[in-house]
Amino acid sequence: MLPEARLVPFAGSDCRPLDGVRVLDMTTAVAGPVATTLLGALGAEVLRIETPWGKPRHPSSALPLQVEGPDEPWNREPRQNELAHSKRSVALNLTMDDGRAVFLDLVERSDVVLENYSPRVMGNFGLEWDVLSGRNPQIIHVSMPAFGKSGPWRDRISYGPGIDAMSGMSWLTGYVDGSPLKPGNFYCDQNAGLTAALSTVGALMARARVGGQTVELAMLEGELQLIGEAMVGQQLSGREPTRMGNEHSSAAPHGVYPAAPVLGDADSWIAMACRDDAEWDGLLSVWCDDVVAGDGRFSTGLRRWRHRGILDEMLAEWTASLDPIELAERLQAAGVPASAVMGARTLLRDEQVLARGSVGGLMHPQVGLSPAPQAAFRLSLTPAPPKHAAPLFAADTVPVMREILGYSEERIAALLASGAASDRLQER
Repeated sequence: MLPEARLVPFAGSDCRPLDGVRVLDMTTAVAGPVATTLLGALGAEVLRIETPWGKPRHPSSALPLQVEGPDEPWNREPRQNELAHSKRSVALNLTMDDGRAVFLDLVERSDVVLENYSPRVMGNFGLEWDVLSGRNPQIIHVSMPAFGKSGPWRDRISYGPGIDAMSGMSWLTGYVDGSPLKPGNFYCDQNAGLTAALSTVGALMARARVGGQTVELAMLEGELQLIGEAMVGQQLSGREPTRMGNEHSSAAPHGVYPAAPVLGDADSWIAMACRDDAEWDGLLSVWCDDVVAGDGRFSTGLRRWRHRGILDEMLAEWTASLDPIELAERLQAAGVPASAVMGARTLLRDEQVLARGSVGGLMHPQVGLSPAPQAAFRLSLTPAPPKHAAPLFAADTVPVMREILGYSEERIAALLASGAASDRLQER
């Protein structure tokens, strides 16, 4: 039986690696927000610069309102709460001179500007590198264009699935004799976000020696790092890599097999692999099927691989009535690599996830306690769990102008009245 799902609020941290660093986050979609969320958890003060009208008023995926108060569904989007935690929200209209003036005042008092626009956008705003560095020679400008700032595709726009396709990742993903498939969760975006965060930290470390600089991360080139084996194989053999689905080039069985329902979900599966005779013997010790054990087609690794289709059918018939979590434990005890295929509901109840606090809770003022993943690394002296839930839209516009920029109440009121800054969602 799985334990009950429980969210434990993340503990605070008095010392984080990037304490004292301020990041101006101009990112959109997924890849850029992944980077700045991680920087925020590491301790940076991340000011999310948002367009005053830049939220859908009626998002289809809004979570239920949990407390009394204004109904603001744009603050309850799951993606908003996933990718904006550990940040503050500041709404500025950068198409207005006064909005740009506020932004440049923030540049003077910040360490990083991070954006994932196409290369022409910062120029359209009048915020090119020479303008940023002119206001702050120590600023780090991190840019995440889809294809880089040079080449014939310089100004093209793309999102994760498009980069997955162009990088070769989708070509490798799919079933035998089937079409290419995109990875299940916009692999490019997550990879680019992590790479951008790493390169930002590297530029900050070098700043004392070289000063401010630009960091260019072409998302396409970030994903090319992940298919090196396929490219080398093509170069050495001249053969195009083939899609294999869940199969392996030499191991059998190697796949995902149906299992009995878990938590009432009929879509349950178990993954397992046998790479050698010892693991095959371990599988047989749990399977206890004399017909399979005595079948000459499965007597060696090569024979099992040649007859993997038949073997998979027999294995699927056996696993279909078994609890995948209990079966995985029995197979692991017998030395067989195996795991239940986890969905969100089972992950939040997994004993390993619960024991390590891999997913914790962040208290959102409109949603309540919401899940958020812990960073994949743990620092013993400077821990970096998520700091707080995603901010309400534009909630920090006035506090930032007051506390960081030192603006008078009269100037703040004038900026709000003109629309150069906003403390609430505006109509376009």
